[in-house]
Amino acid sequence: MCKGVAFITKSFYLIIRTIFGGVKENKKQLGGVIVSEQTLIPFEGTKEQEQELKAVIEELKDEKGCLMPIMQKAQGIYGYLPVEVQQMISDGLAIPLEKIYGVATFYSQFNLQPKGEYQISVCLGTACYVKGSGNILEEVSEILGIKTGECTPDRKFSLDACRCVGACGLAPVMMINDEVYGRLEKKDVKGILEKYK
Repeated sequence: MCKGVAFITKSFYLIIRTIFGGVKENKKQLGGVIVSEQTLIPFEGTKEQEQELKAVIEELKDEKGCLMPIMQKAQGIYGYLPVEVQQMISDGLAIPLEKIYGVATFYSQFNLQPKGEYQISVCLGTACYVKGSGNILEEVSEILGIKTGECTPDRKFSLDACRCVGACGLAPVMMINDEVYGRLEKKDVKGILEKYK
């Protein structure tokens, strides 16, 4: 591989590595450009998971359009698609990491962050938003110290926003796993989260 291509690929890897997950953020100047460097939830894949993924790649790699099914199975194995898993897919298929990252970020079915034991989803649909779900989301974010799309370092909670859970009559609504909490006020959030700690 030419040095320029290797440098670009390595640079891309470092850039997307700083994008993934994190709860602490430091600003750093790199070549005159200020970039965000995040402290990440460490990747904790096992050898068994890696072997399972390699077997999937080997089984499907010669099929036309194999990338999506491999990525779906990889997410099934690991629960999400961290850059380390994307790199394994890239190496196994001889496809640039950039392409795999592009697919992973284009399709909403793929998670780049781990999901917590308790998956919190705050509805931001019209009925909920008009009744204050934005404030509910901010309160959850502040209490847990994470932003939308992130997971707490202990992997207990993850936070997402959604467009509608189909419970508009209970607006504003928040779900924790399959449990629905409706007619929420900002002051209710702390007590609800305490039940899961």
